[in-house]
This record gives sequence, structure tokens and C-alpha cells, in this order.
Amino acid sequence: MMLSDLYTNACSKWDIAINTYILQVLQDTRGTQIKLTGNNRLKEVQRLNDSDMLAVSQTLLCTSITDLDLRYNNITDQGAKHVAELLQENSSIESLDFMCNDIEAEGAELIAQSLHSNTTLRSLRLTGNKIGDKGAMHFASMLQMNTKLEVLDFCNCDLGTQSLIAFSIVLNGNKNVKAINLSRPLLYSYQEETTVHMARMLVVNQTLRELHLGKHQMTDTGVERLCEALRVNRSLRYLDLACNRITRDGAKCLAEVLKQGSTLEILDLSANRIEDDGAVHLSQAIVVPHCKLKALSIPSNNISTVGLMSLSKAMETNTSLTHIYIWGNRLGESVCRAFAKLMRTGRLPETQTDVSPYRVDGRLCLAEVFHGLRRHYYWTPTYGQDGDYASNSSLTLCAESNTSQ
Repeated sequence: MMLSDLYTNACSKWDIAINTYILQVLQDTRGTQIKLTGNNRLKEVQRLNDSDMLAVSQTLLCTSITDLDLRYNNITDQGAKHVAELLQENSSIESLDFMCNDIEAEGAELIAQSLHSNTTLRSLRLTGNKIGDKGAMHFASMLQMNTKLEVLDFCNCDLGTQSLIAFSIVLNGNKNVKAINLSRPLLYSYQEETTVHMARMLVVNQTLRELHLGKHQMTDTGVERLCEALRVNRSLRYLDLACNRITRDGAKCLAEVLKQGSTLEILDLSANRIEDDGAVHLSQAIVVPHCKLKALSIPSNNISTVGLMSLSKAMETNTSLTHIYIWGNRLGESVCRAFAKLMRTGRLPETQTDVSPYRVDGRLCLAEVFHGLRRHYYWTPTYGQDGDYASNSSLTLCAESNTSQ
């Protein structure tokens, strides 16, 4: 029976009004992915509510759907209950995206409980749902039992110190999670306790490949603690420290780690304050032959000509760095010429940086393009086919290289 027929039967059974958007999507579905996002820019859609979620969950109970995308809808804790029941019954769903709905602590508890014995779900995204410390603690507890989840996104979920420390403790023993996003918590202490616990976790955990700690109010002191752990850790590939309070001293610590052959391949320092000195330190690390860094993101760091020219020269020396993002710094004419040359010679493909050269009144300038790591953040508008967003999520940027290592 077609998915659309199953849906209409479920609506009839539970006396739910048919959502024409859901019906159309199910009629068009041919593979194992269902995308019911509420932010479709090509046409007006009717966002899913809790009743719609009941009908959808009943429709998918005995199907072979592997990816369910429910971003930007109006699903609350009651709708989360229906999804939790679906996860208990369906044995095929591997990826669930709940980004920017209205799920709170009660709904988080229901979903977490459904995952205690779940053996199929590999990726869960709850970005933008205000589950808070209480809801997050249920997921931390769940990770002590779940043996399948590999990718978790709790960015902008109002997590607090308690749940962040709980996640760091659980990850000491969890051998399955490969990527976790804990960005933008609500922290009221300047003691950086959470960073200290994350550093301790990285000493022990040799499974985690990707860690997002953006907007943690992290200072150079916190970065220093992380670097102590990174000298021991041999698994982490992607470290996101965007939107913190890191200066040149923190950049110097990270540069020393890179010089020592760290496994880091992607480093995001966007919206910090490393300035010229920090950029020079990173440049000196990049030219070291055994530096493994492949992508560096440093937009909005108050870097001027000295630092940016140092980076451009470093790229000419060492070809391992293939992606660099620099927008939001002070792009003088010599910097524009240097990066335009890198792109013209093919050393830096235009799709692997966030600037593009153009001329105005005979002067070479750089314009911003959305090819950076920022392209994959939840708050960045998506361009082109919206389907590219899910398949190229920042939480899977290292997946291919990590699987082979």
C-alpha cells in the first residue's frame, strides 16, 4: 500500500484532518527518506502539529523509512510522544531531525526513554528545542545504555552546567558517539568548569571525532586545558570553538598542538579575537609538514594584513590545508590580491573559501560567499536545493575520512 494511502487511513481512524502538504510529500516519496520540513521556500506549506505527528507516526510504523526530517514545525511534547512510540515500533529509522520545534523537557524524556533499547537510530538532531538541563539529563542517562547513536545535536537547547558535565562524564565510557554538538548553552559561571570536564573527557575518549563547543564563553585558559587533552587524544578530527573569547594566546596553544601532529583536520575559530598574532601562530603551524589541518575557519577575528598574508603564504608552502574561511576580517588590497591569486592558480578552489574576487573601479576586492563552515549552521539560510543542507550537515563533514581511519 502507498504511503499516502496509509496516511489517509490513519487520518480517518484517528479523526484527524488531512494535511495536504503531508499527503503531497508522501505521494512523491520514492526512496527511504521523508522530508516534512516547515520552512519550504518554494511553496507555502502547512506546518505539522501534534495531531499531524500522530497520523505520520501511525503511517510509518511498519515501513522501511530510514531518514525522517521534521525541521521547523510546531511539534510539542505531545507530538514527541508519538515520535517516541514510532521509535519503539519502527526498526528502520536511522536519522531523525527535530530541529527548531517546540519540544521541552517532557518530550525530551519520552524520546530519550524510547532510545534506551533502540538499535537502529544513528543520528538525532534537537537543535533549537528548549529541553533545558532537565531534558538533557535524560539523554545523558540514555547514552549509558544506547549502543547505536553516533551523532547528537543539542545546540541552542538551553543546556546548563549540570547536563554539560553529565555528557562529558558519560562520554568517558561511551564508545559509540562520533559527533556531538553542545553549542550555545546557558552558563552563568566564569570558572569554565564545563571546559575542564570536556578536556578530561578527551583524555579518556578515543572514539569522538567531532566536538562543537561554540558560545561557551571560553577563554584562553579553557583553550589551554583543551590543548593539554588534545596532545593525548588521537581521535578528534573536528573542533568547533566559534563565538568564544579566545585571543592570540589561545590560538598559540592550538598552533602548538597542530605542530605536534594532532589529528585535528577541521578547526573553527570564527568570531573570536585571535588578531594578527594568533593568525601568524596558526600560519607557523600550517607550514609544519606533519600538520594534518585541512580546514581553518577564522572569520570575524580582527585579523588584518599581517596575519592574513601570513596565512596565504603558508598555503603556498603546505598544500594539506584545502579550505580556509576569512570573511569579516580587515581585507586590505594586498590580502585581496593574495587570495585572488590562490584561487586563480587553483591552489584554493572558490567553493572551498568564503570569499570571491571582483573588481570595482580598477581595484581588486573580495566579496562574501556562503561556502564556509557557517553554511551548515542551523541559523544560516540555505541556498540552492534545500536537500543539500541535510546531506552536508556540519556534523557529518568528517564522516567519510573518519570511517576509513
